[in-house]
Amino acid sequence: MDEDYGRLEIRLAELMEEKGLNRYKLSLKAAMNWNQVNNYCTNNISRLDTFVLCKLCTVLECDIHDLLVFIPSDKS
Repeated sequence: MDEDYGRLEIRLAELMEEKGLNRYKLSLKAAMNWNQVNNYCTNNISRLDTFVLCKLCTVLECDIHDLLVFIPSDKS
């Protein structure tokens, strides 16, 4: 049922690679736990935290649409 609405994909790993950051460096710069960074990198998040998204966009110097991509459902 949930697939009917599409999904959000977090492009954190790609953005980190573009900026030359690894998970450890990003966790330090964004004052986040390494496991939390890892979960965002692997799209293993059930609920997005807006404060975390603000931290990531600030550290990566990107806009929210660079970080999050909406993937529509195949069933549309």
